[in-house]
Amino acid sequence: MSKPQLILLTGATGYVGGRLLKALEAQDRPLRCLARRPEFLRDRVKPSTEVVPGNLVDGSGLTEALAGVRVAYYLVHAMGSAGSFETDDRASARNFGAAAKAAGVQRIIYLGGLGNDEDGLSPHLRSRHEVGEILRQCGVPVLEFRASIVLGSGSLSYELIRALVERLPLMITPRWVSVRSQPIAIEDLVAYLLAAEGLPPQDSAILEIGGADQVTYADIMRAYARQRGIHLRMIPVPFLTPYLSSLWLGLVTPIYARIGRKLIDSIRHPTLVRDTRAAALFDLRPMGVEEAIRRAILHEDQAFASTLWSDALSSSGPLPTWGGVRFGTRLVDSRTRSLACSPTEAFQPIQRIGGDTGWYAWNGLWRIRGFLDLLVGGVGLRRGRRHPEHLLVGDAVDFWRVEAIEPGHLLRLAAEMKLPGRAWLEFEVTKAEQGVCLRQTAVFDPVGFWGLAYWYALYPVHQIVFSAMLRRIGEAAEKVKHP
Repeated sequence: MSKPQLILLTGATGYVGGRLLKALEAQDRPLRCLARRPEFLRDRVKPSTEVVPGNLVDGSGLTEALAGVRVAYYLVHAMGSAGSFETDDRASARNFGAAAKAAGVQRIIYLGGLGNDEDGLSPHLRSRHEVGEILRQCGVPVLEFRASIVLGSGSLSYELIRALVERLPLMITPRWVSVRSQPIAIEDLVAYLLAAEGLPPQDSAILEIGGADQVTYADIMRAYARQRGIHLRMIPVPFLTPYLSSLWLGLVTPIYARIGRKLIDSIRHPTLVRDTRAAALFDLRPMGVEEAIRRAILHEDQAFASTLWSDALSSSGPLPTWGGVRFGTRLVDSRTRSLACSPTEAFQPIQRIGGDTGWYAWNGLWRIRGFLDLLVGGVGLRRGRRHPEHLLVGDAVDFWRVEAIEPGHLLRLAAEMKLPGRAWLEFEVTKAEQGVCLRQTAVFDPVGFWGLAYWYALYPVHQIVFSAMLRRIGEAAEKVKHP
């Protein structure tokens, strides 16, 4: 068997490039990544993946990066730049194409944007097409994929849709939400990119790819709202220009107004697959919008379940004074306390929480909350707990259920009371220089406007109750060491 040849990946710190990086590493492919700031990437790759410095705009580092490379992925663009992104895109493509030709690269795989040149494309899409043409002129065969909206947890379009639906139960919608597109799930896009690397040598080609459904942005928002249980109302209006829409997006979504305007400019015209050669060339059957959104939500849940909140919160900078920290749709209120005891001693009062032990502080408020839950058909506090000392995954603890437990380290409870969203309460014990650090984290995933209203209305109460809880749990833990 011939030895696998080296692959170069550009854009590994971006959304699609980051997903492709993990997929290539999972296949143990010989891989090199080009990055302007390699120090940001080295901790995210396997030891076998090489990371080299380079800059496409000025061409520095390209000769070294492309040495010995058979296939190169070109997954970069300058849409987020403050200056002229068209100028930067042209310079980057020319420099990369010339260096690839000199290095003897056999194929460049490029990801562009779907759109018909005859429709009068936006500057962004026009630039993406121009980059593909510049790369083809270098003399290296180029396989250019043209894709529409990418749906996946963390993608620009998905984050825009999620923020709008979650924050605006009544939405004024401009004309661009009625334009038809053919969204593709991030998993399917990565599958196309992977499959392209294994194709036999051939001439340059442009392949249009998309998911199973042709829908509008409004359809996608309705699909997201259905899966999140949100009742969405839309009022179409004809007068919101892309510029005004981008300013509006900057106020209600996480997307900067500058990038929002370029994105909206790109979806004023239909982005549908007209050339079906990709379906014949690849043995892939892309999923539809409903499944893509379902998987995006599932991946958010999986990422949440595996997150170490102590790491995430400590790297997020100064915490806001009102409302907690936002992670995706989730709102997080977290606090810590240093204890002069062992992890086992610190965890003893945590594993006894609920039932006859109670919640260590403001038990009267907890009983009122349980009574209100019963009134609206919830489980209330009447379930108690199975055993006063020991907990297992799946155990009921009043109106919570044990989702994860690691004795001496972690207890995560998922709420089963009636709520406009989902909630978790987590206790984590970690070793410190002297004693241990006890972290208590409340997480709420609100559904729509009423979920947000619920969280912020009760936030002052949470501050009082959760602060007292942490203090009393800490005092109980230190009494285990010093009865």
